[in-house]
Amino acid sequence: MSFLRNTFAVLVGLLIAGLIITLGIRAFPRWVTFDSFAPFEHWGIFLQSVQKDDAFFGFLLFVSGLGTTVGGVATALIVKYAKVAYAILIGFIMLFLAMLDVIIYPYHPTFYKISVFLVFFPFSWIGGKIVEIIYERNRKKIISNKVNNR
Repeated sequence: MSFLRNTFAVLVGLLIAGLIITLGIRAFPRWVTFDSFAPFEHWGIFLQSVQKDDAFFGFLLFVSGLGTTVGGVATALIVKYAKVAYAILIGFIMLFLAMLDVIIYPYHPTFYKISVFLVFFPFSWIGGKIVEIIYERNRKKIISNKVNNR
């Protein structure tokens, strides 16, 4: 049962991260050069259209970090044990997808290719730590309430 729960948690985290990245890209109408909701269906054509726009790639890094953090939080909330490890797994999978993107499509600027490594792991780790800190505070509060009630 734990395997299914953890698998579900990872899928939810990836879905949330992808949704946040998609909504971030759609937030600026000048970048929307596609008809569908998500730009991922025609990603190569989309990247070619924003190839010279460094602001887009900077914003994409920011949105990717935000999406990975929220995806890591969602994953850590669902799993029972090793919350930070599963949140970091979200960062690893997102980094793998970003590296595939950089390898397959040659339209990324150099700063983006380098910065991708600096975004996914730290932000997913932060997402896992947020949940771990919240759970630890609640656990300490419950323990102090039990001690005070004696």
